[in-house]
Amino acid sequence: MLTRGDVTPGTGNNVMANSTPITIKKYANRRLYNTASSAYVTLADLAKMVKAGEDFIVYDAKTNDDITRSVLTQIIFEQEGIAGQSLLPTTFLRQLIRFYGDSMQAILPSYLEFSIDRFTGEQPAMREAASRMFGPEAFSAGSFAAMQELTKKNFAAFNQALTMFSPFAGAALTAESPKKASSEEDIDDLRSQLSDMQKRLESLAKKSETP
Repeated sequence: MLTRGDVTPGTGNNVMANSTPITIKKYANRRLYNTASSAYVTLADLAKMVKAGEDFIVYDAKTNDDITRSVLTQIIFEQEGIAGQSLLPTTFLRQLIRFYGDSMQAILPSYLEFSIDRFTGEQPAMREAASRMFGPEAFSAGSFAAMQELTKKNFAAFNQALTMFSPFAGAALTAESPKKASSEEDIDDLRSQLSDMQKRLESLAKKSETP
């Protein structure tokens, strides 16, 4: 039995001591009633419950139909409408709409659920690594741009190394490239960068695997 403060594997969210979801009733006047606290609540209140890891199911008070999905969608809609709070890029929303009625529609929910669960589980390692490199404001717009630039440079160095160490590289090099390829200093520098990249990846992998 999970107790308050326990963490659901892969989610990083606290769950309630009682594993039974709280029942929320939605009435014709669109008011939401929390049967556990015997009080009316708002979508904002439900959003706070979700963030706190509290599980609930919303029923239509008249038909007793489970309308949890539509209510959660309404919460997302409201959050997306708050300036600076949006999470879903326009391109993603367009692509998502295209999947409705598509043959891949049955597979997409499981894929998205797996992806977000994996991302949530790796948050601690990602935050720690980013904070070490860019400080407490690691996830600000400026720092994120710096992370993107660093990633591009690392990939560029990796691709250049692969080209230089390939047995077929000589045939594809330009007139200026042989001089660079023959430079032991450049090769040593690339080897050093690759070694550093490998150490960072291994460190992140170990931290993400730590319970």
